[in-house]
Amino acid sequence: MTISPDKSPSTGLDPGAWLDRYGDLLFGYALSRVRNRTLAEDLVQEALLTALTAVSTFKGDSKESTWLVGILRHKILDHLRKSSREQQRQDDWRSMVVLENNEFDERGDWKTSIPAWPNPEKSAEQAEFWPVFNHCMAELPENLGTLFALREIDGIDTEQIVETLNISTKNNLWVMLSRARQRMRRCLQSRWFEHGG
Repeated sequence: MTISPDKSPSTGLDPGAWLDRYGDLLFGYALSRVRNRTLAEDLVQEALLTALTAVSTFKGDSKESTWLVGILRHKILDHLRKSSREQQRQDDWRSMVVLENNEFDERGDWKTSIPAWPNPEKSAEQAEFWPVFNHCMAELPENLGTLFALREIDGIDTEQIVETLNISTKNNLWVMLSRARQRMRRCLQSRWFEHGG
């Protein structure tokens, strides 16, 4: 893909430098949400093309990278909404609500307790934490990983997630989100906390 190298004098944006400056950031963002390298690359390309056509709308209220990630986020949500409709993933979502015998008891509680995270802010400031976090995200089932990223990382409201991912009820969303959070905590417990993180 070729981005015009001309810097926009009115906005200060430099589309010619977007891939070098933000390519890894955008690709990592997309990949953590769609779990498919080719699809992530396509979505980044679509977002950059959209940004290129919208350069004149950039008002400078945010950083260039934040603006580009925002455009990419909309592309990802559009893709998820479309693919949910096309694939009718409702049965897949419903199956996520079924208790998993090896991890939960008959009431739906975890069979083993997970200790509290003593200082999440301190972990987030450590560069060594993020590869562990990304590894744990990759271990989540695809639908739970997408759900976790949209709600916990992107902060998208529950009604929009229910509609985008074609989840039958908010209750199902909260059950699945709880499962995703618990799996992340369990993974971080074994890979981060127990190793001095």
